[in-house]
Amino acid sequence: MSENNFDSAMTYTSYLAVDELLNLQRPVSAGPEHDEMLFIIIHQTYELWFKQLIHEFAQAQRSLESGDTHYSLAILGRIRTIMKICVNQIDILETMTPLQFNSFRSYLSSSSGFQSAQFRKVEALLGRRDTKMAGHLPPDIQAEIAIITSGNSVYDSALAYLAKRGHAIPTDVLTRDRSTAYEANLRVQDVLLEIHRNDAESAMICERLLDIDEGIQEWRYRHVKMVERTIGHKMGTGGSSGVGYLSSTLFNPVFKDLWEIRSRF
Repeated sequence: MSENNFDSAMTYTSYLAVDELLNLQRPVSAGPEHDEMLFIIIHQTYELWFKQLIHEFAQAQRSLESGDTHYSLAILGRIRTIMKICVNQIDILETMTPLQFNSFRSYLSSSSGFQSAQFRKVEALLGRRDTKMAGHLPPDIQAEIAIITSGNSVYDSALAYLAKRGHAIPTDVLTRDRSTAYEANLRVQDVLLEIHRNDAESAMICERLLDIDEGIQEWRYRHVKMVERTIGHKMGTGGSSGVGYLSSTLFNPVFKDLWEIRSRF
């Protein structure tokens, strides 16, 4: 008789730790202000989605590097769908007016989304490589991000996948220093053009990556406009320049080669 690990005492509440989860919303404003609960839940939900994105990107990299096309397509498609959810959540946050936000903003002190360690990890997985990315975070988090930035980015894994399928990705690109940011490469772009013309499965992988890149840019744009709509050009709570800083992150594609080839078809 086969054994299983079924726990008859397991319930929906215990499995999902619902009681603990519902005790994690702790407004600090006087009253507390009604809209602070929404603010907390939205941002906690973002952190959960960032955790899932990190989980999915790591799996996508393993799948790509193993050469598994169909599973890679499924995981990359899931990532794009999660990004859509992240964008749509901004619609909910925008139901809060500037006056409603300002009723509790002062209680946030120096806390800011700029301090989200998980989003920095997402950026690192997508290839961001600079000292400003994690310098404001605790040393243990900096160490975790340093491990990510010393290894393959998602694009490095995609290039490894393409090379595994026999495409002539330049050796110096495949063996480059992973701790430095990838730069758009004309030779890689030439290969990508040939892939789109002659290898439909690899081209689908490339298009999934472009979907994700577009989703990241869409999220950044909606985030900027939401902040501008709520606080205008005030300084951010974490000491950043607010909209000014966020605007500087716009229109910076992650997978530059995949955008550059658009005008060459």
